[in-house]
Amino acid sequence: MTTPPNAIFDRRAEWTSLDTFASAPGAAVRVGVVYGRRRMGKSFLLRHLVDAHGGFYDQALEQEPKPARDRLARSWSNERGFPVSAAVTFDDWEQALRTVLDNPDRTRTRLVVLDEFPYLAAGAPELPSILQLIADESRASGGRGKGARVILCGSALSVMAGLLDGTAALRGRASLELAVQPFDFRVAADYWGVRDRPDVAFHLDAILGGTPGYRDLLETVGMPGAVGELGEWLASGILDPSNAMFREDEYLVAEDRSLGDRALYQSIISAVANGEVTHTRIAQTIGRVVTALPRPLKALERAGFVQARPDALKARRPLYELTDPIVRFHHAVTRPDLARFEARQTADAWASADHRFRTHVLGPHFEHLARSWTQHFAASDTTGGRVTHVGHARLSCREHRVEHEIDVVAMDGNEVRLLGEAKCTAKERTVLDVDRLDHLRELVAAKNPGSGIRLALFAGNGGFHEDVRVAARRRGDLELIDLDRLYHGS
Repeated sequence: MTTPPNAIFDRRAEWTSLDTFASAPGAAVRVGVVYGRRRMGKSFLLRHLVDAHGGFYDQALEQEPKPARDRLARSWSNERGFPVSAAVTFDDWEQALRTVLDNPDRTRTRLVVLDEFPYLAAGAPELPSILQLIADESRASGGRGKGARVILCGSALSVMAGLLDGTAALRGRASLELAVQPFDFRVAADYWGVRDRPDVAFHLDAILGGTPGYRDLLETVGMPGAVGELGEWLASGILDPSNAMFREDEYLVAEDRSLGDRALYQSIISAVANGEVTHTRIAQTIGRVVTALPRPLKALERAGFVQARPDALKARRPLYELTDPIVRFHHAVTRPDLARFEARQTADAWASADHRFRTHVLGPHFEHLARSWTQHFAASDTTGGRVTHVGHARLSCREHRVEHEIDVVAMDGNEVRLLGEAKCTAKERTVLDVDRLDHLRELVAAKNPGSGIRLALFAGNGGFHEDVRVAARRRGDLELIDLDRLYHGS
C-alpha cells in the first residue's frame, strides 16, 4: 500500500480504494470507474495516485475524435520521452488504447488514468467495447505482456453510471466502481475551518454542501465570521456576477449530455427547489401532465440532481429533493430575482430573498442534516438501539383531519426506533412541539404495538424553552438536538 500524501487527509477512504486497485497483483487488464460531481477532487486524487505509482494520466478535452486521439498520442509520446519529431499518431481508438495500455515494465502493473472520459466517449461510443475486448483478451491469454490498470473518470454521472448498466460492454468487467461523494457536514465544517461555529458551519453547508473544490473559487473572499456577515460574504463571492460560482447551477446541468431538454430539466429543478416535492405539484408547476414526469425525473436522478425519498412507513409515491445545495440555493434565491442580482443590486435582492432562503434552503437542509446525524452520528442510547435506515413519513390523522409530516423516522428493519421533528427557526421549541411528537408517536404505535419509540426534537438557532429542557430531563425518552450537538455530539 502507498502512503497517501498529506493533501489527501480528507479523502483517505477513497485513496485506499484507489491505491488497492492500482497495486492489485495480476497480469490481466483491469478496469476501474471513478465518478462524482464537478469539483469533488477526483482529478486531484488521481493525479496524486499516478505520481505515487508512476503511471500515465491524460485529461480529455471536448474535441472531435481525431484531435482527441492526437492529443492522447502527444501525451503518451511525452510520457515515453519521445522527441516531438518522433511522436506517434493513432489511426483509430483500438490502436490508441492498446498502445497506451501496453506495459513495458514487467516488474509492476501499469496504471493508466483517462480523465473526463465522457468527452472521449461522446465522439467514440466504441471505446467501452474496445476496453472490453482488450480486458477479455488479457484474461484469456493469462495476461502476458499486459498487466495494466485503467481508470475511467468523469463528472457526467449518468454517462459514467451507464458504463456499467444492463447490457453495457463493461458490465461485470469493472474491478473498481468508486463514487467520490461530497464531504459530510462535519468534515465540511473542518475543511472550511468553522467547526467551532456551528451556526456558520450550517449556513455554509446549506449553500455549498460538501464540495471541496468551492474553497479555491472563494479563496479571495475568506469565510464569514458570523451569520450576520453572510449577506456581505455572498455579495463578494457567490452572488457576484463575475464570480465563477454565480452560474454554477447552469454549468452542472449543462455538463450532463443526457439532459438534452434544458428548459424542462431546469423547470423541474426550480419546482423542487421551491418546495414542490410531489409528482402532482411538480407537474402542475411546470405545466405538464403527471404521466409525462417519470422519464425526466428518472433522468435527473441518474444525473445526480434529484433524489427520491420514499416514505419510511408505507408504500406510496416518494417526495423529491435536490442533492446539490448550490443548485438549490441558486434556484431558490438567485434565479427568481436574477435581473437585480446581475445588476449588482445585491443588498436589496438578498433582503427580498430572505424568506425564500429560510424556507427553501435552510429549512430542507436542516431536515436533511437531522436525518444524516441520526443515521451516522447518533449513539444507540440516543436512538434506542440499532438504526438501519432513516427517512421521513406522512401520516393521516382522523382527529385533526390532516396529514402529518414526520421529518425523521429512524428504523431498525421494519421496527421504528425514533421519531423526530426538525425545524430551522429562530424561535424556541416549546412544549407544544413535544405534544405534537407525542401525538405522532401514538399514531405510529397504533400500527407498531410493543415498540418503545423514542422522540427527538431538533432545533436551529432558537434552541429550546426551559420547560422543554425540564421535560426532557424528567421523561428520559426525549432527545434535544441543537446545532452544537449536531456538529459535536451523539
